[in-house]
Amino acid sequence: MADLPLIDPVIEDARWNEDHLTALAERAARATLAHLGLQADGCEIACLACDDARIAALNTEFRGKAQPTNVLSWPTWDLSAEEDGGAPDLPEQDDSLGDIALSYDTCAREAAEQGKEFDAHLMHLIVHSVLHLLGYDHIRDKDAALMEETEVAILAQLGVADPYETGAEMPL
Repeated sequence: MADLPLIDPVIEDARWNEDHLTALAERAARATLAHLGLQADGCEIACLACDDARIAALNTEFRGKAQPTNVLSWPTWDLSAEEDGGAPDLPEQDDSLGDIALSYDTCAREAAEQGKEFDAHLMHLIVHSVLHLLGYDHIRDKDAALMEETEVAILAQLGVADPYETGAEMPL
């Protein structure tokens, strides 16, 4: 039996190639879940592929920041750890993990500015946002260290270099 799709793409900007984005997002999201010992079957992540104008409106509405960003995420559940640096409470049920939104403009600009391949940068942002859906965060110092360490390990499994090695800042 073939794996059920994990990523449910919603393409709002024609610069995104739906098939390519879906395949890349599936690979990154599945690697993230597998690294954490979670099954992808039965889970779903809605992925909005948009532009800077749309993500700026979402960023304003949900975070009070009237500016574009690279990626936003909305977890279905609050799985965050109460203790700084503690492991999040991972979900036990199959269901929607939440939604993410990616801005083509900001993702492409950041990749060019950081001298990274677009796909590698995108995989990092997807791993990062899936970790957010699973309760990881980077507001507190120990949480940020745990999240970064987890991202780097997952990306290495995907053949993507450590995005923090070059001094790049953590995505929002």
